[in-house]
Amino acid sequence: MLDHVGIEVSDLARSKDFYEKALEPLGIGLMMEFEGAIGFGKETELGPKPFFWIHVRGRPAVSGAHVAFGVRDIEQVDAFHAAAIAAGGNDNGAPGLRPIYHPGYYGAFVLDPDENNVEAVCHRAG
Repeated sequence: MLDHVGIEVSDLARSKDFYEKALEPLGIGLMMEFEGAIGFGKETELGPKPFFWIHVRGRPAVSGAHVAFGVRDIEQVDAFHAAAIAAGGNDNGAPGLRPIYHPGYYGAFVLDPDENNVEAVCHRAG
């Protein structure tokens, strides 16, 4: 099981703003901030748990990462997509069923400011 994942971004402030808005409908918020790195996550019984990190490396970011956030229902998928687009993301797959993966797969895809593919997915649609 993954504990956390990080992606490079070219403009930390711009990406921070994007992810704060895009992840809010999923209940994921800013947990930690260090020079050059920001962690998003949720509160747990042990305290804050940042599991998604963005960081700047001092060089142009390499795009192409794909990160999928599992959510409880299709309404969260729809809300994520709308919030991410409103935050400046580019549509990379509107909310909908993706039966190619399995019959209950409902997802939405957005490209972040560095063209990383960010997804929200519910596996219980249908």
